[in-house]
Amino acid sequence: MPFALGAPRARTFLRLSTLAASLLLTGLASGAHAADLSIGFMPGPYRDAFTKGIEPLLKKQGYRIKYVEFSQGVQPNDAVERGQIDANIFQHSLYLNATNKQQGFDLVPVVHVPTPPMGLYSQRHKTLDAVPDGATVTLPADPVNAARALNILAAIGWIELKPDVNPITVSERDIASNRKKLRLVPLDAAQAPRSLADADLAAVQGNFAVASGLKLTDALKQENMTLPYVNVVAVKRGNENAQFAKDIAQAYQSAEFQQAFKANPAWAGYRLPDYFAK
Repeated sequence: MPFALGAPRARTFLRLSTLAASLLLTGLASGAHAADLSIGFMPGPYRDAFTKGIEPLLKKQGYRIKYVEFSQGVQPNDAVERGQIDANIFQHSLYLNATNKQQGFDLVPVVHVPTPPMGLYSQRHKTLDAVPDGATVTLPADPVNAARALNILAAIGWIELKPDVNPITVSERDIASNRKKLRLVPLDAAQAPRSLADADLAAVQGNFAVASGLKLTDALKQENMTLPYVNVVAVKRGNENAQFAKDIAQAYQSAEFQQAFKANPAWAGYRLPDYFAK
C-alpha cells in the first residue's frame, strides 16, 4: 500500500523538497566552474608562474589542474586542436598564427602572459665590444623566432635587414648587409643554450634561457620585446568565451597575481603585459 502523507505533512514535505532543490541549485551555481583543466607547457618558466600564481586562484573556483609537458613546439597546439588539452601557454601570437596556417589549426589567444625576452648570451665574451668579426652566432631555425634574433643583431648594428621583411618567412636571404661578417648557424631553439659551448654567441629564447639556468640579466643584449612577441594563453576557437578561458584570463589580470609576480626576484627581467599596473 502506498505511503500517504496527511495535508500538513504534505505541505511540510513540499517546503522541504523545495528548499532542498533550492540548496542543490545554489550549490551547483557556486560550483559551476568546478572542472578538470588540462594545460600544456613546453620547458621553461610558464608552468612555474602558472603553478605559483594562477592555480591557487583557479582552485578557489573549484578547478582541478592537470599539467601536460611537451618537448616540441607544434605538439602543444596539436593537443589543443584535438581537444586533448584545454589550453597551452608557451608561444607568442606570431608563432600561433604561423602554426595555424601551416598545420591547419584554429587556435586563438585569450590573454597575454609575462614573458622572458630573447637575448644574446655568451660564455666566451663578457661584452658585445669583445665579440670579433666573423663570430659564430646560433639562432632559432624557425623563421618567426629567427626574425627576433636578426632584429637583435640589427639593433646592435651588426647586420641590416631588407625593408618590409616578413617575420613569418624571414631567412638569411633577407639580410641586406652583414657588416661584422657573422657566421649564422640555425638550430632547434631548445638547443640554443647548449650551443654556447661552441659558439661565440647564442640567441636564446627567454623560456629556454630560464629552463637552462641562464639569468635574463646576464644577456649581453635583450630584444626590445614588442606586443606580437609577448606570449599568450591559447585555446581552440569556440572556447575563447568559455568560462574556463575567462577565468584563466581574469586570474592573470588579477591584482593578486600581478603583486605576486612583481615580488618574486626569480621573475625579474620579464616583459610584463600591458594590463599590469605600472
